[in-house]
Amino acid sequence: MSIQQEELEDRAIVRIAAHLPDLIVYGDFTPERPSVKYFDGVLMFVDISGFTAMTEKFSTAMYMDRGAEQLVEILNYYISAIVEKVLIFGGDILKFAGDALLALWKVERKQLKNIITVVIKCSLEIHGLFDAKEVEEGLDIRVKIGLAAGHISMLVFGDEKHNYFLVIGQAVDDVRLAQGMAQMNDVILSPNCWQLCDRSMIEIERIPNQRAVKVNFLKPPPTFNFDEFFTKCMSFMDYYPTHEHKNILRLACMLESDPKLELALQKYVMENILKQIDDKQLGGYLSELRPVTIVFVNLMFKEQDKAEVIGPAIQDACIHITSVLKVFRGQINKVFMFDKGCSFLCVFGFPGEKAPDEVTHALESAVDIFDFCSQVHKIHTVSIGVASGIVFCGIVGHTVRHEYTVIGQKVNIAARMMMYYPGIVTCDSVTYNGSNLPAYFFKELPKKVMKGVGDSGPIYQCLGLNEKVMFGMAYLICNRNEGYPLLGREKEIKYFMCTMKEFLISNCSQILMYEGISGCGKSQILMEIEYLAQGENHRTIAIALTKVSFHQNFYTIQILMANVLGLDTCKHYKERQSNLQSKVKTLLDDKFYCLLNDIFHVQFPISREISKMSTMRKQKHLEALFMKILEKTVKEERIIFIIDEAQFVDKASWAFMEKLIQSVPIFIIMALSPFIDNPCASASAIMKNRNTTYVTLGAVQPTDIRNKVCIDLNVSSISKELDAYLVEGSCGIPYYCEELLKNLDNHRILLFQQKESEEKTNVTWNNMFRNLTKPTGEFNIFHISKDDGVEEVCNLASGVRLRNLSPPSSLKEISLVQLDSMSLSHQMLVRCAAIIGLTFTTELLFEILPCWNMKMMIKALATLVESNIFYCFRNSKDLRLALKHNVTSVEVHYRSLSLKPRDRLARDEQEELREMEGEVIECHIIRFCRPMMQKTAYELWLKDQKIAMHLKCARFLEENAHRCDHCRSRDFIPFHHFTVDIRLNTLDMETIKKMTKSHGYQKKQEIIFSKAEMPKISEFLSEDLSPQEIKEKILSFFDLIITRMRTSQEDIIPLESCQCEEILQMVTLPLAHHFVALEENNKALYYFLEIASAYLILGDNYRAYLYLNEGERLLKILKKEKSWSQTFESATFHTLKGQVCFNMGHMVLAKKMLRKALKLLNRIFPYNFISLVLQSHVEKNRHFYFLNQQGQEGPPPEKKKLAQLYQQTTCLSLLWQIYSLNYFFHHQYYGNLAALMQVNTALETQNDYQIIKAFLDYSLYHQLTGYQGMWFKYEIMAMEHILNLSLKGEGIEIVAHVADILGYNKFIMGHLDLAIELGTRAHKMWALLRNPNKHYIVLCRLSKSLFLKSRHKQLIQVLGWLWDLSVAEEHIFSKAFFYFVCLDILLYAGFIYRTFEECLEFICQNEDNRILKFQNGLLLGLYSCIAVWYARLQDWENFYKFFNKAKTLVQRRTPTVLYYEGIIRYLEGQVLHLQKQIEERSENAQDSGVELLKNLEHLVAQNTTGPVFYPRLYHLMAYVCILMGDGENCDLFLNTALQLCETQGNMLEKCWLTMSKEWWYSSSDLTSDQWLHTVLNLPTWDNIASGKISIQEVQRNKFLMRVNILDNPF
Repeated sequence: MSIQQEELEDRAIVRIAAHLPDLIVYGDFTPERPSVKYFDGVLMFVDISGFTAMTEKFSTAMYMDRGAEQLVEILNYYISAIVEKVLIFGGDILKFAGDALLALWKVERKQLKNIITVVIKCSLEIHGLFDAKEVEEGLDIRVKIGLAAGHISMLVFGDEKHNYFLVIGQAVDDVRLAQGMAQMNDVILSPNCWQLCDRSMIEIERIPNQRAVKVNFLKPPPTFNFDEFFTKCMSFMDYYPTHEHKNILRLACMLESDPKLELALQKYVMENILKQIDDKQLGGYLSELRPVTIVFVNLMFKEQDKAEVIGPAIQDACIHITSVLKVFRGQINKVFMFDKGCSFLCVFGFPGEKAPDEVTHALESAVDIFDFCSQVHKIHTVSIGVASGIVFCGIVGHTVRHEYTVIGQKVNIAARMMMYYPGIVTCDSVTYNGSNLPAYFFKELPKKVMKGVGDSGPIYQCLGLNEKVMFGMAYLICNRNEGYPLLGREKEIKYFMCTMKEFLISNCSQILMYEGISGCGKSQILMEIEYLAQGENHRTIAIALTKVSFHQNFYTIQILMANVLGLDTCKHYKERQSNLQSKVKTLLDDKFYCLLNDIFHVQFPISREISKMSTMRKQKHLEALFMKILEKTVKEERIIFIIDEAQFVDKASWAFMEKLIQSVPIFIIMALSPFIDNPCASASAIMKNRNTTYVTLGAVQPTDIRNKVCIDLNVSSISKELDAYLVEGSCGIPYYCEELLKNLDNHRILLFQQKESEEKTNVTWNNMFRNLTKPTGEFNIFHISKDDGVEEVCNLASGVRLRNLSPPSSLKEISLVQLDSMSLSHQMLVRCAAIIGLTFTTELLFEILPCWNMKMMIKALATLVESNIFYCFRNSKDLRLALKHNVTSVEVHYRSLSLKPRDRLARDEQEELREMEGEVIECHIIRFCRPMMQKTAYELWLKDQKIAMHLKCARFLEENAHRCDHCRSRDFIPFHHFTVDIRLNTLDMETIKKMTKSHGYQKKQEIIFSKAEMPKISEFLSEDLSPQEIKEKILSFFDLIITRMRTSQEDIIPLESCQCEEILQMVTLPLAHHFVALEENNKALYYFLEIASAYLILGDNYRAYLYLNEGERLLKILKKEKSWSQTFESATFHTLKGQVCFNMGHMVLAKKMLRKALKLLNRIFPYNFISLVLQSHVEKNRHFYFLNQQGQEGPPPEKKKLAQLYQQTTCLSLLWQIYSLNYFFHHQYYGNLAALMQVNTALETQNDYQIIKAFLDYSLYHQLTGYQGMWFKYEIMAMEHILNLSLKGEGIEIVAHVADILGYNKFIMGHLDLAIELGTRAHKMWALLRNPNKHYIVLCRLSKSLFLKSRHKQLIQVLGWLWDLSVAEEHIFSKAFFYFVCLDILLYAGFIYRTFEECLEFICQNEDNRILKFQNGLLLGLYSCIAVWYARLQDWENFYKFFNKAKTLVQRRTPTVLYYEGIIRYLEGQVLHLQKQIEERSENAQDSGVELLKNLEHLVAQNTTGPVFYPRLYHLMAYVCILMGDGENCDLFLNTALQLCETQGNMLEKCWLTMSKEWWYSSSDLTSDQWLHTVLNLPTWDNIASGKISIQEVQRNKFLMRVNILDNPF
C-alpha cells in the first residue's frame, strides 16, 4: 500500500465511511424524515453460525489472558474473508447483524439476470473459503446463504442527531426466508430470484413443497469467459473500483475530505464510535467481552405494505426510543426488518456508557417504549425482550467495511423472547434478579422451547412500574440465622445500643443513619437491629424500599401508617375500611374519610367538601391526621421505624419525617447508599438534626472475612492462598466476597477435603506449607460439622493461578460503571496503572503514560485518590500498615459541617484538592482501592497493547531490580546477573565496569581508614598473649572501630536504612510478573529466584516458598534448554528450596535438596562411607594448600565462578548443621566434611566475608562437637583476617558481622559475659550502620544473655530498644521476640515488664502471621511459655490448648537457638504435666517419665545443643528424677547444673537451682496455690527501678516445683 493511499484511508471521512454501506455514503441526503427511496437489486443474506457458542466460551473463560482480542481475531478471520469476497464481486455490505451480514447488488432491473449469476458465483466461492480455511479447535463454523432479487425500498428515519436506514420489500422478506431454508454450505434462491436468473447457467435442486431452489453449481457453456462477463456486469455498478482504482477493494476508501458529507455520515454512526474515530483508536480499543443489558424491540404492523405506509410509525417509534434511551445512556445499535416486523437492537452499557442501576433503567425504558409504541398508529403488536449478561461488543468485518456489533447468547435470548412471547415485555432471570425491583412487578411465564437457546432459565413478564403496591410487600424480610452471626459489626451495633438507650430514657426522637456502598452489609445490620429492638412497650416496623419507591408520592409514610393502623394484614379493601373507621373515628369527621381512599386503596364516599379541596390542602389534612394518630400511638407504645435503602424515600415522606421528629418521640433507623444527587432539603435537615447519629460504614476486617468464608463454606479452615485472595479482592465488602466465592465455585476451583491430622501427614515439598487459616476462636462454635462428625477444609484445585483469574461479571460491572463515569484522560491513567499492577510507583506510571506532563498526572491522581479509585502512601511501610486493617466505620457530624458558610465550604473543597495534590507529590506509592478495578481495567487492553506496555514497564523497572544502595546494589543471589543474560536494556562499557567492580550496580562513596590507625597483626595477636589478653585486645579493636565510625559518621553512616523490602515489593515482584506476561520465561525465572532469596533474607519462608513454586513452573517449561544458565538456575532453585526446608525444620527434605544443588554445581557430596573417607582426605589436602596460599595474591575467580562458589558455601553451611542434628556417630564425619568443604570453598572465593564467616562456623562446629584445640585457632584466624581488611564501607559491615557472630557463638557456648560484651559492640555498629534487619537480631541475642545474667536494668534498656525498632520498622519477628522475653521475665525473673494478658493477646492476634507461623522456633517458645504459665496455675484446660499447638511444631527441628529455647520450655510443660499425672496416679505416668527423661538426655547429647542450655536441661532432668523417686541421679543433675551455672555466670538459673535444692530437701509443705500467690504479688519493673522493691525480694519470686506429692510415686 502506498503512503498516499495510507494517508487517504486515515482520513476521518474514510474511517466513518467504513461503517456505512455505499447505499448511504453515495446516497441522497434529503433532510426529510422519514424518506423513502426505491430501486432494484440482488440481496445476499449470509449467516455464519458458531460464533455465539464461541463468544459464550470466551465470556466464561477463567483467566484474564483469554478474551476479546482472541475473539476479534477469530471472528474477523472468517468474516473479513466473506466481506472481501462480496466487495471483490461488486457487492455492498448493507448491515452486519451479529454474526450475519446482508449484502446488496444495486442495479437496474434489466441487469438482474446477469448480476444474479455473479452473486451465485460469489456465494459458491464463499463456501469454498470455509472448505480451505483451518477451523479453530472446538469451533463449529457453518455458513448458510440465501439470495433474493427484485424491488427494494430504503427507508431513512431518525432525528437531527441520529439517522437510521432500513431496506424493506418482498425481496427483503424473501432473502430471510431463503436463508432460513438453507442447510450447512447451501445457497438458496428465493422464488423471485429463480424466476429472474439465467437458468441455463445454474444447476439446481428442488426443495420439497417450496418454490425456492437450492443451487448445486454453475454450469457455464464451454465458450463462456467469466472474466469478460464479470467486467461487463461491473460496468453497470455505480461505485465499483475500476481503472486507476482497480487495486482497491472499495471506492469509499478514496473519499476526499468533505465536511458537509462527513457531517451527514456521522449521523448514521454511534457516538462512542465517533469518539474513537476522533482519537484514532478505532478497532481493538472498543472490542471487549462486556456485561451489558440487551433490549430487543419488535414492532409488528397492521399493514405490511409499503415503506411509505409504515415509515411514519417507525419514525415516531424511533424518536421516542432514542429519547428514552438517552436518559439512561442506552443506544440503538441496529435497526432491521425481522420476520414481518421492524426490530430495534438497543444496548445499555456500551464502553463509556455504563451507568449504575443499568438493569433497572433498561426495564423502565422497555416498559416506557412498550406503552408508547402500543399507541402508535399502524403498529399492531409490540414485543420486547430484555436480557443481561456478558456479550462480545466490538468491530466486526474488514478494514474497509465493518460495523460495531454485539454477539452472544444473551443477544439471542433477548431476540427469542421477543418473538416467542409477543405483545409483552419479557426478561430473563439474570435481569429479574439484578433489577432491584420488587417481585410483584414481575410474573413468571410458562417455559417455551426457543430455537437456538438451550436452558434460558425462568422467563418473566415485566408488568410495569405503575402497579398498585399492596401492603406488606415492602417489609424488610428478616432472614436472621441464629447460627450465622453478624460478623465484624460490633461497633455499628454499639451505635444502635447507645442511641436506643438514649431514646428509651429521654422523651426525644432519635435518628440513626447508616450510610454505605452497595454490598457492605447494611441490610444485615438492620436485620440484627430489628432482632435486638424487640421488647415490651415498643413496636418495631421494618421496611425495605426499592428504586420505584422514590417515584411514589408519600409511599414510605403510607407503609408506616398501614402498619400502625393494622391495615397490612387485611386481605380486602372492606376489611381495611372497617379497621380505618374504628381507628380514626375520634380523630376525623366522617366527611374526611375519603381522604384515605387513594393512599390506603379504600372506597369511602367522596364528600362535597373534599371534592372542592386542592391537592395541597388534601395533603395537609392527611399529614395532620397521621400526626394525631402517631401522637396517640406513642403514648401507648414507642415506635422504632427501620428503613432499608432509605435513599429511595420520596420527598413527601422526607418532609413528613422532618415534622414528625419534632413533634412525636420516634426512633428512626435508616440504611442508605450514598445519594447520587444532592438530597432534598428535608433529608438534609434530618441529617443535620442534633439528635441524628450519622454513621459512614467502613469495611469489615480481614479476620471477619475469613470467619464469613469458613461459615459460608461450612469448613473448619481454608487455604492461606484462598484467604489472601478473598481478603484482598473483597476489600472487606461482604458482597464482593460472596461473588468471588461464587465465581471460584462456578469454575470448580474450590476443593473440599477431609481434614488430615498434621502428625500423620507425610511431609513433601508440595504439602510443606499446606497451612490452613482458621476462623477466630469465638466463631468456631458456628462451624457445623458433617453428619459423621468429620471436619472439612477448603483447598484450591491444583494448578490454579488466582492472580490471573478474571473478575466475576457482577464485580466487573461495578468497576465499569466507575470507569465509564470518568473523563477519557482519567480512564487512560487508570488503564495504564492497571498494566503495572495493583500497587505501583508514580515514577513508573509517568514513564508509561502517553504524552503526559507531571503536573497533569499529579492533578489526575489527586482527583482519583479523592474519588476512592486509588490510595497513596509515602513508603512501603505505610502501605503494609494500611493493608493490615480495612477502614472502619466513622460518625459524620453533618450539623457542624452545615454551620460553615457556603463560600467557606467551596473554598475548603478547593483547598482539599490542593492538599491532596501536595500529598500525592509526597507519596510515591499508589495502590488501587479495589483489586477488581485493576483487573477490569487490565482486561480492556488488547494483547498487542498489553505486550507493548509490559515491555515498557520492564525496561523501566530492571534498572532498579537489585538490592538497595545501602546494600551496595547487589543481587539478592550473589553474582546472579553475571550467570544469566536477562537484561532488556543495553549497557555502555562504563556501566558494565561499575557493575563488575561493585558486584551489582553503582556503589556509593565509602571512607577508608588509614592502615596506620589500625594495629598490626604481630602486635595485636602475638603468640605469648593469654586468652584474657586476647579477649581484651579483640574488644578494644571493636571499640576503636566504633569510635572511628562515630567520628566519621557523615561519610560512613548511610542516610537511610535498608530499602530492600520496598524494592522487592515495588520493583522486583512487578518485574517478574511483567516478564511472565511477556512470556519471557527465563527472565521471569531469574526474578522469581531473586524474590525467593529476598524473602528468605527477610525471614518470610512462606513467601519464598510461593515464589519458588512459580519458579518451578517456569523451570519445567525451560527444562529442554541445556544452557549453563539454566543449570545454574536449577541449582539455585534447589539451594533455595533447601534453605526453606531447613528453616521449616524438615531436615530430610533439606538434605535432599542441598545435595541435589551441590551436584548441579559440580560439587558432589559423598553418599557412602568409602567416598566420605576419600573426600575427607582430598579436602584436608585442599585446606592445607589454601591456607598456605592465603598470603599470596592470586587472580580472583571470575564472576560466574563466584556465583557458583557462593551457592556451594550456602549448601555446605546448612549441611554440616543438618548432620550435627543426628545422633549416629558416622554423621559427625559427614558434618565435619561439610564444615571443612565450606571453609575450602570460602577460601576459593577470596572474599573476606565468606572466609571469615566460614572460619567462625568451623570454630563453632568444633566447639559444639568438643574439639577444644581447633575452635580457638579458627577464631584467631578470623580476627587476623579482619586486620588484613581495607576497612572501608563493606569492611566495616564485615567487622560488625564478626562481632555479631562471635557474640552468638559465645552465647551458645555459655560464655555469657563475653557474649554481652561482643553483643553490645555489635549493637552499636549495626545501629550506626542503620541496618534494622541485623540490628534486631543482635538485640534479641543480647537480651537473652542479659536475662541469664540477671542484669535486669540493662535487659530492660535493650528490650526498650527492641520495642522501638519493632514499632518503627513494623517488624513482627522482633515484636514477637520482645513478648517472648517478657514471658520469660514473668516465668523466671520474678517481675512484670509486660502483663501476661498483653502477651497472650499478642499471640492470639498474630499466631496466623505468615512470618511467625513458619518461624516455628519462636512460635513454639511462645506457645510453650503460655502452656507453662497455665500449668503452674493448674489451669489444665488452657494448658492443653496451647501445649497441643506447641506439639505440632516440635517435630520441625532446626539447629537454632530459637528452637532450643522453645523446645526446653515445651519440655518444662511436659515435666509439669508429669507432676499432674503422678499426682492423679495415672497408669502411664512412669512411662511418660522415662520417655521424658530420655528426650532430655538426647537433647543434652545432641551436638547442636549449645552448653548455654545445659543448666536448664539438667535442672529439668533433676526434677523428673526426684518425681520418679531417683534421688541419686537428682543430686547428680542438680550439682552438674549448679557447676555449669557457676562456670557460665548464669545467675538466673543458679538462683532458681539453689532455691529448688533447698526446697526439695526441706521438710516444709508446699501449698498448691503458692505460684498463684506469687503471681498475684509480682512487682512491676517501675517499682523495682524506683527502689521500692529490692532485687533480693524479686529473686525469691521463683516457681518451686512440688516434689513431696506422694510417698511412693509408683
